[in-house]
Amino acid sequence: MSLTPLFLEMNDKNVLIAGSGEVGTRRAIRFLESGANVILLGSMLPIELLKLGASLKPMNEAEEWVKWADLVVLATGDTQLNQRLSNLAKGKLLNRADHPVKGDIIVPSSFFIGDVQICIFTQGKSPLMARELRKRIEKIITKDDILQIELQDFTRKLLKNEVKDQKKRKYYLSHILKDEKIKELLKEGKLVNAKTYVDNFLRKSLNL
Repeated sequence: MSLTPLFLEMNDKNVLIAGSGEVGTRRAIRFLESGANVILLGSMLPIELLKLGASLKPMNEAEEWVKWADLVVLATGDTQLNQRLSNLAKGKLLNRADHPVKGDIIVPSSFFIGDVQICIFTQGKSPLMARELRKRIEKIITKDDILQIELQDFTRKLLKNEVKDQKKRKYYLSHILKDEKIKELLKEGKLVNAKTYVDNFLRKSLNL
């Protein structure tokens, strides 16, 4: 398979979605929350999408709105209709909910744990297992893992101001990641104390 995972900047991009069922609605919400302009083709617009700013256009205007779109999402339950719309969308980024590998864009199962975004794609073989894997991942990643990310970001900013050598910055970041005192503080939820500990450690180590 020639697909590769990417993140797209969707702010103010135009997304056309055919189908307002469960899948179409879920994808519309995702793109709306990412700042995209979203139009649905069909006869019904769920109230939750209207509140988020989506618009509804009739299916017989599909050709006009395909031209408007940067990304076309096909999520109707009619395979033949999806294929006709796919033919109209040639040259556009295309996501097909019915046959993911026939499009250019895959919309994987995606969720956040703190600032960590995790995406799961089973090559279209098992959406059910994607949900099961999500549950397992959510159990593995702990609150102190998320706090460690915050602490690493804090540390990187301190180091960038004082240490020009990238390898040396990596050394300090690795040291902090493995530090048992820091692990203990984060397990107790004491992020502020951990930041103070890191700040003092770097000042002493770097003679600041």
